[in-house]
Amino acid sequence: MLVGKSCTFGRRVRCFLVKPLERCLFTSTGSMAKSKFEYVRNFETDDTCLRNCYIVVRLDGRNFHKFAEQHKFTKPNDNRALGLMTRSARSVIEELEDIVIAYGQSDEFSFVFKRTSTWFKRRASKLMTHVASQFSSSFVFYWKEYFGEQPLLYPPGFDGRVVLYPSNRNLIDYLSWRQADCHINNLYNTVFWTLVQKGGLTTVQAEDRLKGTLAADKNEILFSEFDINYNNESALHRKGTTLIWEKRDETVTKRMKRPNEEEKDVVVTRSRRKVEAYHCDIIGDQFWEEHPDILEDDNC
Repeated sequence: MLVGKSCTFGRRVRCFLVKPLERCLFTSTGSMAKSKFEYVRNFETDDTCLRNCYIVVRLDGRNFHKFAEQHKFTKPNDNRALGLMTRSARSVIEELEDIVIAYGQSDEFSFVFKRTSTWFKRRASKLMTHVASQFSSSFVFYWKEYFGEQPLLYPPGFDGRVVLYPSNRNLIDYLSWRQADCHINNLYNTVFWTLVQKGGLTTVQAEDRLKGTLAADKNEILFSEFDINYNNESALHRKGTTLIWEKRDETVTKRMKRPNEEEKDVVVTRSRRKVEAYHCDIIGDQFWEEHPDILEDDNC
């Protein structure tokens, strides 16, 4: 017997429920009815992250070399793209407040969840997919704020991975590794594109020129041939972007009326948490000494 029932989703459609089938598909267990198909949940694997470990979700742009070329990114660094990456990362942190620090450079960003986080029951797949989807959608949503009328030709893609770090030293070393990678890549790209844009070399010639060179050699090329001191280049490009939560006092004026008094303006100061961006060294001890709230005690 077919029983008609109307429902609405976007437009009015006609749905049909086949009542005799209900007796076949659902069985009663206690007070809760369950589908006979529910056994398929047993195929899901347990991906709960180990307790007392920092959970790091790292995103990388998928095929971003092609993406940058097709969207005509400025070489060696496009501040619009870097600003958009940071804005997207900020959106992720504001959505998932258990993220205590994030670090980004080029087309990647790492998000660190605190050790005690219980978001999504610490399921790696849930954490990674939520970070990736929030970041990707924010990248598209805020595109116009950074690129104006330049069209987004196709949706960007980001892949993710989850890594656990059991100690503060491990976590600091991981973030130091990513910042060292930023320095290595940016120094190479700065010299490479300077040779092309100012030195008149082709990309193949520039690549051949830099084969086997060390950091000192690259610095020497910049300084002796182009009068460029690499240390004076933008800290954003050399150090990447570090995002952390910080408390900031905000002063606002409110119109208030107290009993038996006239309405008047009252200055109110309140403390609020905001995501702040730094372009500084995180390999040395100074950053961590200045922001002790980021790390949790190893003895806990």
